[in-house]
Amino acid sequence: MSVLSDKPVRLYDTTLRDGTQGEGFQLSLLDKLRISERLDAFGIDYIEGGWPGSNPKDVEFFQEAKKLKLSHAKLAAFGSTRRAGIPVEQDPQVKLLLDAETPVVTIFGKSWEMQVTEVLRTTPEENRAMIRDTVAYLKQHGREVVYDAEHFFDGYKDSPGHALGSLQAAAEGGADCLVLCDTNGGTLPEEVMEICQIVRARIPQVPVGIHTHNDCELAVANAIAAVKGGAVQVQGTINGYGERTGNCNLTSVIPILQLKMDLQVVPDLTKLRELSYFVDDVSNNPHFARAAFVGRTAFAHKGGMHVNAVQKLARSYEHIEPQAVGNEQNILVSELSGQSNILIKAEQMGIPLDKGSAEAKAVLQRVKELENEGYAFEAAGGSLDLLIRRELGRYEKPFDLKEFHTSFRQYRDGHEPVCEATVKLYVGEVPKYTVAEGHGVVNALDKALREALAPFYPEIANVSLVDYKVRIIDGHDATAAKTRVLIVSSDGTENWGTVGVSENIIEASWIALVDGIDLFLQRRRGN
Repeated sequence: MSVLSDKPVRLYDTTLRDGTQGEGFQLSLLDKLRISERLDAFGIDYIEGGWPGSNPKDVEFFQEAKKLKLSHAKLAAFGSTRRAGIPVEQDPQVKLLLDAETPVVTIFGKSWEMQVTEVLRTTPEENRAMIRDTVAYLKQHGREVVYDAEHFFDGYKDSPGHALGSLQAAAEGGADCLVLCDTNGGTLPEEVMEICQIVRARIPQVPVGIHTHNDCELAVANAIAAVKGGAVQVQGTINGYGERTGNCNLTSVIPILQLKMDLQVVPDLTKLRELSYFVDDVSNNPHFARAAFVGRTAFAHKGGMHVNAVQKLARSYEHIEPQAVGNEQNILVSELSGQSNILIKAEQMGIPLDKGSAEAKAVLQRVKELENEGYAFEAAGGSLDLLIRRELGRYEKPFDLKEFHTSFRQYRDGHEPVCEATVKLYVGEVPKYTVAEGHGVVNALDKALREALAPFYPEIANVSLVDYKVRIIDGHDATAAKTRVLIVSSDGTENWGTVGVSENIIEASWIALVDGIDLFLQRRRGN
């Protein structure tokens, strides 16, 4: 019986190998081990750890990975067939694959005749022997062998007989799965499905898998087409990381398989968004807000009519329940908003409002006034939260600012520049005056404000500034143009955005900075 027959589709993750070939995506040894554990816990079936011998990190990874206590996933080492003209048992690269001691070994070989004759500079007969010998040798040593047919679709369209012959060689060697690779990412879904069906008919005894790249923005569509064509293994990466434009995005494929095609591939799909964010955080990459299923805006609604419809019937504008993939509905409030946006936002805050009420109209009017001045609340839910509290009389001012001042001094004698901020405020009747130096104006202001508030609100030590963005709103006014500053703050478990607008970038920064701390204190008080 095939090793793939116990599930409708097996998931093969290559984030740790193919994903790291993408620009801006690097992982340390510890990162790779942590991601492996999370992939296993999520229910991924195969984890491709890397190419033993290609770099010292991968060698060390396979040594350390032996200590992992994976409960479900099988670890795979990746490499190539033996080299032309060298007996398989004498090829050092093949030996390294065995030395990795993984239960699964994935090897790639050439399916495109042009690659065989022009790149490998060998004959099609020798190429097939390289594939057959390597698969058979690995099988003799007790490994489950996945054969990746590199450039298969290009090779098939150029020379069907040669491409199918390379697969047949792998099957003769005893391969457990034949993976058809769209290495250049240029194949269309209908071609993928048709060719997969042909392969299944010609070599029915061996399961087929699919490995796609996203050069035509079709990697996910091609993977789904392959499944419809009979593929039972899907290879990809978390968040679609990979060389050029990336690989098939597993965070899109998995929910499509499970929710749209009714193929059970993971035990708990609600952990999907959490896994997506984890890989981004570990690799120090920003999360793609518009990512399907797991992105921040995947279930965001802004237009008033849309929000009104969603409030009555969520599936009128949501193709799945956001919670099914661990996401949530996000009602945006802006100048395009209607009262429904305000009502839902207030309800999320635990403040009931009636449609048509004076309070709801007042909040909406204030939002539109501020957006006309340059504010944007879509990514500044924290400032919107404060606005609603203030308009509804549910706001208690935690401190009263009297003044702040900033300065920057550049020295000519080689002394390091000094950026300084002073803050004067009252907490109740108690005055506080603080001075702090920082790496920049915002950093100095942040330090001075925290120093002033710390004796009264020591819990603000848990709040950190995690992002700072500046945008010029109306560039034709040149240096007199309005500036919008967006700050993202975090308490370690939750992030919130705040916004400030002014002709003065320092004042805009101050407004957003203060709102970030103010909201934290409001929520701690239960206001």
